[in-house]
Amino acid sequence: MTKKILLSFDVEEFDIPEEYGQKVGEKEKFEISLQGLNKILQILDGLNIHATFFVTSIFAIKNPELIKEMSIKHEIASHGFSHSHISKEDLKKSKEDLEKIICKKVYGFRAPRLKKFKEHEILNAGYKYDSSLNPTFIPGRYNNFFKKRTIHYSNNLFKIPISVTPLFRFPIFWLTFKNFPLFLIKMNSKKILKKDSYLNIFFHPWEFTDISQFKIPFYVKKDSKSKLLRKLKKYLVWLKENGEFISLKEFKDIKSIR
Repeated sequence: MTKKILLSFDVEEFDIPEEYGQKVGEKEKFEISLQGLNKILQILDGLNIHATFFVTSIFAIKNPELIKEMSIKHEIASHGFSHSHISKEDLKKSKEDLEKIICKKVYGFRAPRLKKFKEHEILNAGYKYDSSLNPTFIPGRYNNFFKKRTIHYSNNLFKIPISVTPLFRFPIFWLTFKNFPLFLIKMNSKKILKKDSYLNIFFHPWEFTDISQFKIPFYVKKDSKSKLLRKLKKYLVWLKENGEFISLKEFKDIKSIR
């Protein structure tokens, strides 16, 4: 059976400097993410790769034509209403906003900053799956090391955790991708694919722009811009040789047992 590659991007306003006390202008927040998104779309188009984009509805409202165009080839899912401020009341609103823009149903949800929501809140908002769990330990963020590592149902909600290796739970996501050499990312990706038969990975478009001027930790802005784009393209080419890219919604439909 062909192994599945679940590639996703969290499309949000660039607000991470505000976590470290640096204000970013409203226009600049969206422009930085838009620049990175356009670069990502060029790579995906060139490689004929399908992905899932978890979009904040405030970003989609500012770029409706682009998001609608993206929905023709890619899955559009919800990343909440706003990346900086998210509440359970926003869950349904975000879904409705995105559906109005793309004229399609929105099935998936990923919480901003992977914030925890109760399963019944996500289900009541109308979502069919959630991909907000990174089942590992990230210092200063969260400790999910002992949470379930692979796909499962929790209170009738289909959960698709971010991929981590068995045993040591090395995570394959944006932060490790930019801070570890590509051979190590490939090696651990292969371990996950062999064990789980799928790989769930995610990035942010703003990573692929020049963010060197912002007062954010080195490990967050390391290897941004063209260097990271080249690294991503090499990784995606390698992944194409090792599996099939499908959306998270397609994967959920394949794996769903209820």
